[in-house]
Amino acid sequence: MPLALLALAIGAFGIGTTEFVIMGLLPEVAADFQVSIPTAGFLVTGYALGVVLGAPLMTLLGTRVTRKRMLMLLMGLFIVGNLVSALAPVFGVMLVGRVVASLAHGAFFGIGSVVAADLVAPQKKAGAIAMMFTGLTVANVVGVPLGTYIGQSAGWRTTFLVVAFLGVIGLLGVARLVPEQPRPGGVRIRHELAAFRNVQVLLAMAMTVLGFGGVFAAITYITPMMTGTAGYAPSSVTWLLVLFGLGMVGGNLIGGRFADRRLMPMLYVSLGSLALVLGLFTVTAHNKAAAAVTITLIGALGFATVPPLQKRVLDQAAGAPTLASAVNIGAFNLGNALAAWLGGLVIAAGLGYTAPNWVGAVLAASALVLAVVSGLLERRTSAGAGRIVAGSSPEPVAVTARH
Repeated sequence: MPLALLALAIGAFGIGTTEFVIMGLLPEVAADFQVSIPTAGFLVTGYALGVVLGAPLMTLLGTRVTRKRMLMLLMGLFIVGNLVSALAPVFGVMLVGRVVASLAHGAFFGIGSVVAADLVAPQKKAGAIAMMFTGLTVANVVGVPLGTYIGQSAGWRTTFLVVAFLGVIGLLGVARLVPEQPRPGGVRIRHELAAFRNVQVLLAMAMTVLGFGGVFAAITYITPMMTGTAGYAPSSVTWLLVLFGLGMVGGNLIGGRFADRRLMPMLYVSLGSLALVLGLFTVTAHNKAAAAVTITLIGALGFATVPPLQKRVLDQAAGAPTLASAVNIGAFNLGNALAAWLGGLVIAAGLGYTAPNWVGAVLAASALVLAVVSGLLERRTSAGAGRIVAGSSPEPVAVTARH
């Protein structure tokens, strides 16, 4: 794998850290700004919405510059956003900083996926994408717990200053290691938007929303579920999330490896297994050991879908992959928001803290159905093309007139 992938992974590590670390620092931020915890929660919601909106916006704005330069500009935007958050005098300014940082998220992963795939041979594209996303998964194992610890001991502002410094390292890495590729010729906004007419692209994005949404239906409410149902102490939740992160790392690498061999079968297996494990979590959540194992499996199976889904979008949007790739990153965050909302509804309905697991199972099963539909459509299209080739009329034979 090219060394340039390390620079992309470092950027992904910083982005993953700033996205999730706020969840562990909400009490400190709320106390500092003298707002309620639900109000502080807008820092999470605002970031997610910023990713959804920023992914297509920033990608379209970057169609007139090279991908390397756009990646550098995005890392610069990320640094500015985190510095604003760290130095914010009032809550509103911090919220603006979070949104500014989030605008870089979707476009960085979207453009980065295209760059990573272009750096390697065709049969290694999913593995290269997985290597970049390893930075995001490792952030949940190292960056988020360490950032939470720093924030709780040295102040939450210090955490965001450290994250901004990670952005500087990522920016320098991209500038030094990522090769300068010429801007793709003939790229126009209309050309990029045309990819969304492909039903396979839309199906892949719907799988992204539902499949990874299934993961967050359960993980969003992991703290009350583990403390109120499994019997864990609140201090143990951090280490349970580390297990979830370790599962994400393993699943991401496995998903990238097998997606390069047989992409659709990999999706069938990972989505089907994820639906099954999420359903079982309603039972295993009542036992400490079983719950810990299940959380690890959810992380592994959930992120095993990421490289194949991202590669699926790139393959189906061939010729104009940049915008589609970035929008698919926004689809992950859209799924997170949808699943968290649905999980909150079933809890509010009095169904208990394990009820979101059923929501997640249904979402993952729905993604599996879409994957099967996508595979059948692709097979039918290939068969139709084969029949046309087989039934083609022979080339006309030139006849020379004889006198």
